Amino acid sequence: MFRKQVVSAVAGIWALSSFCLSPQPFAQERGQPDNDDEEILVIASPIIEGNVIDRYATGSTIVGQDQISDLNARDIGTALRRTPGVTISRYNHVGSHGGADGGGIFIRGLGTNRPGGDMKTFIDGVPMYMGVYNHPLLDLLPIDAADTIEVSKSPRNQQFGNTFAGINLSPKRILEEGFRTEIGLARGSYRTVIQTAEHGGKIGPWDYYVGQSYRSSDGHRKNSDGILRNYFGRVGYELDDHWDISFFGLHTNNTADDPGERGDPATRQGKYDTEAWMGSLSLNHIYESFEGSIKAYINSGEAVETSGSLPGFQFTGIKADETLYPWEGAEIDLGLDYEEIRGKRRRREERGGPTIDTWRGPVQRMLSPSLGFSQLIGDRDSFYVIPSAGVRYYDHNRFSSETAPHAGLVWGHSRTQFHASWSRGVNYPGLDIWRFGGDADTLNAEKMDHYELGVNHTWERVRAELTWFQARGTDRYLVFGPDAFENIGSYRTEGLEPALAYHATDDLSIFVGGTYLVTDPDDMPYSPRRSLSSGLNWRFLDDYVLNLDAQYVSGMYGTAEPRSPVRPAEDDEVGSHFLLNGKLSYHIGFKALGNRDAKSEIFIAAENITDRRYEYRPGYPMPRFNMMAGLNMRF
Repeated sequence: MFRKQVVSAVAGIWALSSFCLSPQPFAQERGQPDNDDEEILVIASPIIEGNVIDRYATGSTIVGQDQISDLNARDIGTALRRTPGVTISRYNHVGSHGGADGGGIFIRGLGTNRPGGDMKTFIDGVPMYMGVYNHPLLDLLPIDAADTIEVSKSPRNQQFGNTFAGINLSPKRILEEGFRTEIGLARGSYRTVIQTAEHGGKIGPWDYYVGQSYRSSDGHRKNSDGILRNYFGRVGYELDDHWDISFFGLHTNNTADDPGERGDPATRQGKYDTEAWMGSLSLNHIYESFEGSIKAYINSGEAVETSGSLPGFQFTGIKADETLYPWEGAEIDLGLDYEEIRGKRRRREERGGPTIDTWRGPVQRMLSPSLGFSQLIGDRDSFYVIPSAGVRYYDHNRFSSETAPHAGLVWGHSRTQFHASWSRGVNYPGLDIWRFGGDADTLNAEKMDHYELGVNHTWERVRAELTWFQARGTDRYLVFGPDAFENIGSYRTEGLEPALAYHATDDLSIFVGGTYLVTDPDDMPYSPRRSLSSGLNWRFLDDYVLNLDAQYVSGMYGTAEPRSPVRPAEDDEVGSHFLLNGKLSYHIGFKALGNRDAKSEIFIAAENITDRRYEYRPGYPMPRFNMMAGLNMRF
């Protein structure tokens, strides 16, 4: 089988090379730029685009289009699996089965409890997750629509509410006059097929971007197949020099199969299908002394489970944000979120059969205003200090009101920066509570206090960072039966995250980062004590690019944590593992339709190059050595 994979991949590369390297009328001779002012391409940073500390001393990690491409990511899980502080789980090579062990993302130990969750996922700031079960479904987050993926590892009350951590996808758009078209085709092991098509442009006050993608795979095990189908689009119009309006829409339709535990087909849960629609309309403005936006949105989705259950959700809401600049160095951030969550659960005796009963959860409504203030004192080019403080208030129609304050301090001198912050997160129970039956209105929201202290320094080509964090969670609700819920759970996490980015030359970039994590209780799932990620991007011989990424993850518990007061006594630990992936590309630049950025890329990629055995959940072995070859074109 290994030989067949290598032969297929080499044959694919040869065929693509024969086509793309044959003389073309638009091809540009190597070493012969079309004009003297051609820009010099600097190789992108591997693994992550960078870590950002905002004025409130809260940090986030950005993963951009370059990193998604360099990692040869198939979905959001593979795009973030090397991000320090992030752990993933999955069953399938393509697709995610459900929202926990079969396809989950966990941030510093958050997001591991089920049902429900304490981290949320967003698209353009709009919530997109399974509203009935109150946790993310990764297949609802297509990476093809993302210009950037932002990972918030702590409460960010000035941006998001009702969560302890979050992942936000910012949609693609065209900012400069002109057009761009991108087409991608790839074929790999396990009959994996990837096809993408995107087009965007800007004409005067108008800009637009539309895209479609298809991914499928038979999977590395029997009954581990998956399919992802995505369609998205954005259109914007500049009303004048200060105001613009835009609309973003998305449709996704997916399926993933559960292969079951190795050697025990009775544990199979069958296929898990997901479908979702999303639409958001934004009115934005920017002036010298203030800027902001107001956004109205609606999204809905449904899952189809083998058991005959069809949970469906709908979010509707309005998000308003305004930033004022009343005097030099000062910022006042005002926010107002209103959200309604509806959910139902249909049931069938068999998959595809008629509905025999329907459960509808109560409508949840939440009004959440926020206020933040920060003041820059000094000069960022020399010594400066930025103190900040703020608060978010929650008014919920089903649960008690809550207040989430936060405070931070950023200070530094020239290229050295320190930050310290404290923030309280609030996370309300979702419709999953009423799904059990009984009266859950007596519950309180879950809470978490997060503390962080960090330092970073930038040299000419090097950036070094070190962050210490601690989180203390209280009032986690536990389920004792159909009518018994209590806020008695608690936990604590603490750790260090170092990172080093080195742009050795314009052709070579290196990244090393890791997380050391201690949890209480010490058996929190998907919370490895040690994880280390590294990556290398190297351009050589002018047009060739080599991307390598590696990760070591220590042993961990690998089954999502039930909300039971007693954790099941079972052996659910998985051993440590080391993974090495790589991608080799040949880049061709050419001018087409007046687009100087036009180019094509022929690539061959390999995962698990050292052919290691590893698992995220006991009994679910992950793919061994596998390969993919493809062509990406931009013109």
